Amino acid sequence: MISPIVLEAVAVIAGILCVWLQTKEDIRAWPFGILSVILYVYIFHENYLYSDMILNAIYIILNIYGWWNWSRRKTEVKSEVPVQTISSQGHIILVVIIIVGTAIWGWNMEHFTRAQFVYYDAFTTVGSLVAQYLLAKKYLENWYVWIIVDLVAIPVYLAKGLHLTALLFGVYLALCIYGLLQWKKQLKPVASL
Repeated sequence: MISPIVLEAVAVIAGILCVWLQTKEDIRAWPFGILSVILYVYIFHENYLYSDMILNAIYIILNIYGWWNWSRRKTEVKSEVPVQTISSQGHIILVVIIIVGTAIWGWNMEHFTRAQFVYYDAFTTVGSLVAQYLLAKKYLENWYVWIIVDLVAIPVYLAKGLHLTALLFGVYLALCIYGLLQWKKQLKPVASL
């Protein structure tokens, strides 16, 4: 059997490669993302972070969708999927989805599982789902949501003794800031949410 620290290290390296390549709008990011999230399904299960476990299972599907969405337009008239921004109404909708989703998800985890840090874990799960959707659609705002999620997740992982994962989310935080700056340079006024 592979050591838990080795699995965590592989998940961390694959995750860093994924996000780094996403900041560069490089489609090769998605396979690394899939590898990382598959490993994290197991890691989070073993650490009673069930919301994160479920989130990473969903990420498998979302990473496949992102890979497909970013690649399908290569064959269309456009050479790439453009970076977009969402409307003010879209911002309000996203905030409401995150708040309501966190409350509902956290309550269910608190009452029906042995999960720990239920509302923090619920927030990172719901926020991450929103951010992943925005990333797959290439909305600039994905980076803002990721930054907030990372700031909440780091202390949770430290408290659970997942030091490499906390470090990973620290790297993610830096990469998200970098990605935000890079994508802002690519922003073109196009469709809104």
